[in-house]
Amino acid sequence: MPTIHCVGSLSKVYRVPVHRIEYIIRTRGIQPAGMAGNVRLFDEPAARRVGSELERIEQEKRGLR
Repeated sequence: MPTIHCVGSLSKVYRVPVHRIEYIIRTRGIQPAGMAGNVRLFDEPAARRVGSELERIEQEKRGLR
């Protein structure tokens, strides 16, 4: 069964504040796979993209890119 994440669970998975997850989703145009009421649900490919964008930002901060 596929894993589905909300913004809060992505925040826990990547150990960053919710506002950083929201920023990545908004600025990278990451679309939810679905909705449950007002909650956006993200599939594994979207979750991995959030993680890779967070890593890219960290690398840029360290001057590695």
